[in-house]
Amino acid sequence: MTNVINKKAPFTKAIMKAHLCSCGVAYQNMDKPIIAIANSWNEIVPGHIHLRQLADRVKVGIEQAGGIGLEFNTISVCDGIAQGHAGMKYSLPSRDIVADSVEIMVKGHGIFDGMVALSSCDKIVPGMLMAAARINIPSLVVLGGVMPNFIKPKESKQARRDFLDGKLNEEKLVEISNQYYPGPGACPFLGTANTMQGLTEALGMALPNSSWMSALSDEQLEAAEQAGKQIVELVKKKVTPKQIMTLESFENAISVLLAMGGSLNACLHLPAIAHELGIHLPLELLDRISRRVPFIASVTPNSHEFTTNDLQRAGGMAALMNELKSYIHLDVLTVTGKTIGDNIAQYPVLDRDVIHSVASPVDPEGGIAVLKGNLAKDGALIKQSAVAGDLKLFTGPAKTFNSEEAFDQAYEQQLIEEGDVIVIRYEGPKGGPGMRELHRCTEILGKFKRVALVTDGRFSGASAGLSIGYVSPEAAEGGVIGLVEDGDMIMIDIENRSLHVQLSDEELVVRSKDFSFVSAESSALLRLYADSTKSAAFGAIRKIF
Repeated sequence: MTNVINKKAPFTKAIMKAHLCSCGVAYQNMDKPIIAIANSWNEIVPGHIHLRQLADRVKVGIEQAGGIGLEFNTISVCDGIAQGHAGMKYSLPSRDIVADSVEIMVKGHGIFDGMVALSSCDKIVPGMLMAAARINIPSLVVLGGVMPNFIKPKESKQARRDFLDGKLNEEKLVEISNQYYPGPGACPFLGTANTMQGLTEALGMALPNSSWMSALSDEQLEAAEQAGKQIVELVKKKVTPKQIMTLESFENAISVLLAMGGSLNACLHLPAIAHELGIHLPLELLDRISRRVPFIASVTPNSHEFTTNDLQRAGGMAALMNELKSYIHLDVLTVTGKTIGDNIAQYPVLDRDVIHSVASPVDPEGGIAVLKGNLAKDGALIKQSAVAGDLKLFTGPAKTFNSEEAFDQAYEQQLIEEGDVIVIRYEGPKGGPGMRELHRCTEILGKFKRVALVTDGRFSGASAGLSIGYVSPEAAEGGVIGLVEDGDMIMIDIENRSLHVQLSDEELVVRSKDFSFVSAESSALLRLYADSTKSAAFGAIRKIF
């Protein structure tokens, strides 16, 4: 097998090899497959703090299989740390920067025959998958897995509420939180990090049941080494992401997303990954599948008892997909060289309290619903699996805020009342800019029994309650959400997938004449993002494509 570097022109090839020798690569080894190890390690993000150790095991596997592994790094943002302040504006834009930086390193150097990407968290996993799709050399993803939890989700949530109520001080909240977030790995709830780890496996781009392994466990370290061996096999067989991530693979991922009640952010990321492959994933497809696929995985935030550690104990992604086998395409290819059907056949469900049967689901519909109406012509999203039954039909007066900070101030002034529909706008991709997660807002509203939230921003995968986000078109693009005034009645009907404000078309036309939006954003990066990014309904992909 001739590797990429040896296909270059003689003088170019010689100088490339000379530079690699300067980095310690032995000249006699340069006929071997050269594998890019795209890492996202840093000392800031819990889900990524241990990825250097996993990368070392990947290298061992690559070398044992007859290849050379060369590592480089890219950025990763911790959404937990970025949450609740202006830093969250940078989280979603980082997804595209991750993809761009990996493309630059791989395509710019032109020496790589294959790639292993290491990541765990919210925007980094989809960024790596976008890069793999775009570059389309043999690739697979090594996932960082999950940190253990020593207390239950309900105990962590209660501590946060006690802090908000003034019953706990900061030091005590940190002490309790560290029993829920004790070390390396993705946070243990089914947020965006663990949703995207699971969907990577569902797409066929990670080894079976590697989604939610315990971080730095012997099992995970061995899987990293096996991944190193497997990428060399993929290079030899010339298996690329385009052969693995097909429309059928994305339909599988959507089915899994809905069956486990995963993060709404996946509805941004799956279309963006698919777009890199020339595949269109409209919100209508997601909603059609949601009406057909049952919700069967009872883990936080859809349960106060179980986490993704319990989901792994119950059989993991392979067992979940095995239970769903009548709803998914079993014949799609994966990075193992086998089909999804082959990969999942040996994994039964081990705990029916965590993974229910399709015959006796938690709910007959999937965990996410797409709402439409005059308030969201292109669509809005809600995690219906985390909404109490008596809230699924709701009407209330709007209380409008033009930023997360404005809402926070109103809450501090005790201006939020039961029955309100909180409208937070100018938090979309263009208006934010950057489309912040408003998870802190949903935590605050959890103190109320009957309050809804409607926003053109987005939510953490940990968010629950009557929280409707991703409203499109967003306010900054002239969407109706920007025309709503205090006291306007908003109707939410999840069963009928409806989101309306009780205003006539004539009144909306009148209000739109006075509408204008001028961003006050000073960051050149965020202004560029706002100018070049499409609506959330299209995955917040770039307009230039």
